[in-house]
Amino acid sequence: MNFETKPLAAGLYFVSTPIGAARDITLRGLDILASADLIAAEDTRTARKLMEIHGVPLNGRQVISYHDHSGRAERDRIMAAIAAGKSVAYVSEAGTPIIADPGFDLGRLAQEAGHKVIAAPGASAVLAALTVAGLPAERFAFIGFLPAGKTQRETQIAALRDLPFTMVFYESPKRVGEMLASLRDILGEGREGAVCRELTKRFEEVRRGTLASLAAEFAERSVKGEIVVLVGRAGATETNADEVGNALREAMKTMRVKDAADAVAGAFGLPRRQVYQQALQLDRPQ
Repeated sequence: MNFETKPLAAGLYFVSTPIGAARDITLRGLDILASADLIAAEDTRTARKLMEIHGVPLNGRQVISYHDHSGRAERDRIMAAIAAGKSVAYVSEAGTPIIADPGFDLGRLAQEAGHKVIAAPGASAVLAALTVAGLPAERFAFIGFLPAGKTQRETQIAALRDLPFTMVFYESPKRVGEMLASLRDILGEGREGAVCRELTKRFEEVRRGTLASLAAEFAERSVKGEIVVLVGRAGATETNADEVGNALREAMKTMRVKDAADAVAGAFGLPRRQVYQQALQLDRPQ
């Protein structure tokens, strides 16, 4: 692979790295990795391996660790290097830095200190999934990871119900079945969705269908790898009191009255106070 080694201006360079196929690194990304004075990485082993694959020598340069649990000391070390006139390349383990990866605090500190912050764009699981999902992508929202707990997860999903554009989530393979069941229950069985697994890797898989069909499929499957779940945009819906009542009864089997009312109100796009009053009526002894 060809790359150029040339002096870089002092600053912080966010370099996107492959999410699977090593050849998805850009030539500019390789140029920066070959030229930066210091390299900071979410996973130093992954960064070293990527550079080795593409023949990028370290030539005595350091590769230091910077991840979710790094503190102010690590950030100060990087800021001091930039202040001393050095160029620092930051790479997450895979994909675009800051997108569900470390780097935000680092970038903010650099900007506040008046340093240059430069993006070297490239691979992104969000954009790769949108490309192959078969869902409208002219407008989309990246949500990231939902809460692991059922109540918190479904409350958050309910708040997203009426977004008029495609939603993109990340999820653990261990929880994807539960997550799809929550999406089905809150957003509706007929809403379109897609599950993308191991994008750009050897066992890449894309499953498309309704939330009902996807929830049923992944309830019976044990899967591994990186997961991106997409949900199609909301359409106009009509509801009646019986539908709301049935949804409240189901939600109240596992939630407090207030939480159930919040979830159902979000799911049907109704005022929370109205749904809460209906829930109180259902909760009273007959």
